[in-house]
Amino acid sequence: MPAARARLPDGRWHFHHGPIDIVIGADGDAASVAAAHEAAWQRFATVLDELVCELPRLREPVGATCPLTGTVARRMWHACAPFRACYITPMAAVAGSVAQELVAAYARDGVRRAWVNNGGDIALHLAPGSAVSVGVYADLARFVPAAARQPLATDADFRIDADSPVRGIATSGWRGRSFSLGIADAVTVLAATAAQADAAATMIANAVDVADARIVRRPAVELRDDSDLRDIPVTVEVPPLGEAAVRVALAAGVARAREIRAAGACHDAVLVCQGWVAAIRGAPRRLASHMRAASPAPDAVAVHA
Repeated sequence: MPAARARLPDGRWHFHHGPIDIVIGADGDAASVAAAHEAAWQRFATVLDELVCELPRLREPVGATCPLTGTVARRMWHACAPFRACYITPMAAVAGSVAQELVAAYARDGVRRAWVNNGGDIALHLAPGSAVSVGVYADLARFVPAAARQPLATDADFRIDADSPVRGIATSGWRGRSFSLGIADAVTVLAATAAQADAAATMIANAVDVADARIVRRPAVELRDDSDLRDIPVTVEVPPLGEAAVRVALAAGVARAREIRAAGACHDAVLVCQGWVAAIRGAPRRLASHMRAASPAPDAVAVHA
């Protein structure tokens, strides 16, 4: 099917093509915003076909040199390259890389701010003096579809100002639409770009883990025959583990997040597992009352309600 778009009642745009599902919002001069939306749409209509042309190589582990030719495909590879000591393919950064490609259309005079949300991986444009608030909904198991018509009570909120280096936000975890090796409900990463945030969130979420025979894992290929993770076991069910086990899992994730931050691949990270939260560097400006702060590892901060 060809790419499709629809204007939402609140003025945002919904772009859809195959597995890519994007919502875009923008503020500013009406003519400039309209021109940016049209430019983003024109670019969006070509992205999926470009990626499909290189899909076999995008599903291969990242090696020493980039074999890809497309702009988005190469961005995916470069975002994942810092983690090639582990098993990782460029697909770990696909959503963020696509969002980042489209947000470039809004970097023009007259557009005050814009956000391109690709399934929760978000690329930002912020003109000087502007800011954006971002909400985190960590546990999809608590979401009740019948309540979707009501304002969604998020688990945490961030504020990102134009003078911040952050222009990308991504969330990964075992409850999300992609597979995870770990047990985090959500790991939200703030980084310089959406592609970097996407790759870093994947790696940190994989690290939030603990040895427990009750955790159910299955080879990725049994769940999706075209998965780039192949026979690697991915998490499919996590029972209530108790405070001690969750703290061990979060400590492992925090240690990985510190390594990634030290390497310059992310700025901030918030890790959520079964209602416990730990944060690296920055913390949300608000945390829901049902979330509890885990004891921080060195150089991390606990988040309090």
